[in-house]
Amino acid sequence: MMAYCKRCGAQIDDLAVICPMCGVSQKDTPDVVDNGGFGWGLLGFCIPIVGLILFLVWKDTKPRTSKAAGKGALISVIAYVVLYILAFVLGVAGTMIGV
Repeated sequence: MMAYCKRCGAQIDDLAVICPMCGVSQKDTPDVVDNGGFGWGLLGFCIPIVGLILFLVWKDTKPRTSKAAGKGALISVIAYVVLYILAFVLGVAGTMIGV
């Protein structure tokens, strides 16, 4: 069974005292909850600027959670752009038809 570094989130051996990726001691640091929950992705989707800020703030300490918030924000922005383009195309087509 593998464990994860309490600072960088890298996969390490269960018995490791120091993370080989970032060099942080695994015994002195408090446990970081980094479950990458669906709620953070939903928050990032509903309010993209919050998702972006959370991604930037947590990218080093909570990589999974920051990735969820960042993905939610990115998906939201892409959806808004697609819907805007679709509305524009339908508006132009409606004008050309004379509706």
